[in-house]
Amino acid sequence: MITFTEPNEQVIKEEKLYADMGLSDQEYDKVVEILSRQPNYTETGIFSVMWSEHCSYKHSKPFLTQFPTTGEHVLMGPGEGAGVVDIGDDQAVVFKVESHNHPSAVEPYQGAATGVGGIIRDIVSIGARPIGLLNSLRFGELTESNNRRLLRGVVAGIGGYGNCIGIPTVSGEVEFDRSYDGNPLVNAMCVGIIDHDKIQKGTAKGIGNKVIYVGLKTGRDGIHGATFASEELTEESESKRPSVQIGDPFTGKKLMEATLDAIRQPELVGIQDMGAAGLTSSSAEMAAKGESGIALHLDQVPVREAGITPYEMMLSETQERMLLVVEAGTEDKFLSMFENYELDSAVIGEVTDTDRLELFFHGEKYADIPVQPLSDEAPVYILEGAAPAQDESDHQYGDHDLNEVFDALVGHPTHGSKRYIYEQYDNQVGANTVQKSGFGSGIVRVEGTDKAIAMAIDGKSRYVYADPLNGGKEAVAQTFRSIVSTGAIPLAMTDCLNYGSPEKPEIYHQLGESTRGMAEACAALSTPVVSGNVSLYNESKGTILPTPVIGMVGLIEDVNFMADLKIESGDAIYLVGETEKSFAGSQIEKLIDNDIKKQVRHIDLELEYARGMDLRTRLINKEVKKIAPVGRGGIAIKLAQLAAFHQLGIDATLDLDGEDLFAENASRYIVIAPSGQKIKDGKEIGRLTDEGFHIAARNLTIDRSTETISSIWEGAIPQCMTSVD
Repeated sequence: MITFTEPNEQVIKEEKLYADMGLSDQEYDKVVEILSRQPNYTETGIFSVMWSEHCSYKHSKPFLTQFPTTGEHVLMGPGEGAGVVDIGDDQAVVFKVESHNHPSAVEPYQGAATGVGGIIRDIVSIGARPIGLLNSLRFGELTESNNRRLLRGVVAGIGGYGNCIGIPTVSGEVEFDRSYDGNPLVNAMCVGIIDHDKIQKGTAKGIGNKVIYVGLKTGRDGIHGATFASEELTEESESKRPSVQIGDPFTGKKLMEATLDAIRQPELVGIQDMGAAGLTSSSAEMAAKGESGIALHLDQVPVREAGITPYEMMLSETQERMLLVVEAGTEDKFLSMFENYELDSAVIGEVTDTDRLELFFHGEKYADIPVQPLSDEAPVYILEGAAPAQDESDHQYGDHDLNEVFDALVGHPTHGSKRYIYEQYDNQVGANTVQKSGFGSGIVRVEGTDKAIAMAIDGKSRYVYADPLNGGKEAVAQTFRSIVSTGAIPLAMTDCLNYGSPEKPEIYHQLGESTRGMAEACAALSTPVVSGNVSLYNESKGTILPTPVIGMVGLIEDVNFMADLKIESGDAIYLVGETEKSFAGSQIEKLIDNDIKKQVRHIDLELEYARGMDLRTRLINKEVKKIAPVGRGGIAIKLAQLAAFHQLGIDATLDLDGEDLFAENASRYIVIAPSGQKIKDGKEIGRLTDEGFHIAARNLTIDRSTETISSIWEGAIPQCMTSVD
């Protein structure tokens, strides 16, 4: 018999070893109550990861219940690996966004790569074939060498994994702000397509059915990764490099194809990715959902090296692994299939009627835990939030040199071209990409049909900091605008809630109010939440901006309408929506004041929906040629981006104060269409031209050549990245 020397129950209690694993005194006491005894070392580790913030959402769960999760198109909402939404013809779209922030801060390449790998497996575990990847990234300002290092590593990791596995990266968004110094946010989203009859759930049921492990051999990488993601980053984080997993996209590709093959087999009962908390979360959650027990024989687990303990096996987050439950007697069929894909696999357990997670190693029992309390009874904390004092003074920018403001904003990495980033990603693999990264949402055709899926991701952190309630609404609304601007019908959304420590009253207030705003927007815009992720404790140098990120998908029923929608010189430019002096959380405020005033922002969700759907219909009917939502930087920056991307000139006159060209109020669009169109709430403000960029307001004229605009815009990130460190 192989035995391991581990601290006994009394040492764990007296030396509070459970605290090093992430359990509080109260949580440890609750574990003792559940077990009616003190937990051993392996059991303590299992509870610590399952009750971590990353796995249990113990500070955010009360807010998540606000979200609408059902709707006309929803087939499967939160609770599984990803959400599933109907797109007609017995087909569905499967999607989810998830964070890999802490690992990316410590080891940017592998942190980002494994984030992409993990979200792909979430989609594949439902039975869907991935068709598109997106990412939402946040970094500190690129004037700092460490932020440049992090950007290089993260982008290389995303590209390195996605390109190798053969899934196009078709859209994304990036923002740079000093609040993210040293602590990047890396949110990855994956979208897949599935037939209704192939939809799988992660469940373990059927007494005697077999549990199969498939994928990379288990190593010691990623142990306590879920706990690592549930604490603030400090100078000690460098010592936690072992908590960052290592991705293997080539094995990931084989595992993806093998999983999709397995899902076609009628003997498959359930399947789940071994993600956060690895074998622990996958086995315990599958048993809980199946209202069953599960017994694992850990001496059967494929391991990378001798001497790995049951504790390490259960908490390892080695990548590229799946856990399956199959009908008893058919296990050899699956093992043979996986062998054909050159993957390690083994039968490591069976479903039981005990309602317990039982772990055995060479005949000795290392854990015996009731499944339901482990999965469902993590403590939920309701804290007191504190609303910050409101700033009374108004923004005054009319006396500043607004031409300098314009050049600075066009040339800032947040607003400039992201070509430096997205050209490192393969966005055409699969040959179904209709619209790729660069300007607007990604669009991917559903193979063999005229349908296409529009997919977008966005976040409005400065707005949320200025006004959490309405900023939360605007985060959803901005992504909604991106989807309708493609001609798609918005179907549903996924979210990734990136915040600082919820134990700080102001941040808890941000979390509560912004999710309330998001929930109201979801209901008003008919975009229920079908999946998501929460990432808290994202601080390293002060307080990080609250950054809820919204991923959304929409359906284009006949993508062929896009074929002849080409904008050209002579087309008219329309501004749809009224411009207000809304500067709280704006980019001009960041540039001039280097601050964010805490002031109310305004958004009319009923108007937002009506306007967006009206413009979508006009695009489908070819009354308009292009729709571009006005976002960061306001009208002036959106027109500059339009001119630079399409290499066209602009001649526009607006009856606005100069500073209003940089206002960032909600529900506005730039629309390109033939002259003389009657667009509701729209005003014709100018023309596209062959050359030159000319905008005239009441007290401001901006004149540049198209080449100058393009050069500033295209050089925004490369000029920073070629700086000498």
